[in-house]
Amino acid sequence: MRERFLALALGLAVFMLTGLSPQPLGAQEEAEIGLEQQDPVLDSGVKVKPRDPTKGSVTNMPIPRYVSLKGGEGNARRGPGLTHRIDWVFTTAGMPLRVTAEHEHWRRVEDAEGMGGWVHYALLSGVRTVLVTQDMAEFHDRADLASPVAFQTEMGVIGRLIECNSDWCRVNIQGEKGWAQKTALWGVDAGEVIE
Repeated sequence: MRERFLALALGLAVFMLTGLSPQPLGAQEEAEIGLEQQDPVLDSGVKVKPRDPTKGSVTNMPIPRYVSLKGGEGNARRGPGLTHRIDWVFTTAGMPLRVTAEHEHWRRVEDAEGMGGWVHYALLSGVRTVLVTQDMAEFHDRADLASPVAFQTEMGVIGRLIECNSDWCRVNIQGEKGWAQKTALWGVDAGEVIE
């Protein structure tokens, strides 16, 4: 079957080079080619494992996942490469970003508002941060609404994640540490546990 497929492919290449039009395939040949494409096998006889869409094609890390902007500026481009147009510029160091795709040294990211593009991986850090999404969000001494409020922050403040349980995260904001409900934060998934 493989030899027949190769012969057909070689014949098609010859016809394309000579300018002649190829003869249509018979039903049996089409079925054999269809079987070959549905059941990819390497020369060693090992089946090719389909790519896991929940893992990055480059790093094999989860997709989506959160990272942060390493420096004070990062260009987000329309595509993965320096030749692509810059659509957006991130200007806040430590800003949490969600990685939604990978291609070689590039990561497609988006911010809390969904803005973004392709950023070179050297501009990103694995340090986890969060963005406060509620005005005057309360940070408690413990992961409990009944515990005393340690401090409050305005919307848009960025803090470093320390730990999270299923509903709360402990965050460091300018040296102040406290627990906030995940509903007041962007940069961590609901149910995500960080120790």
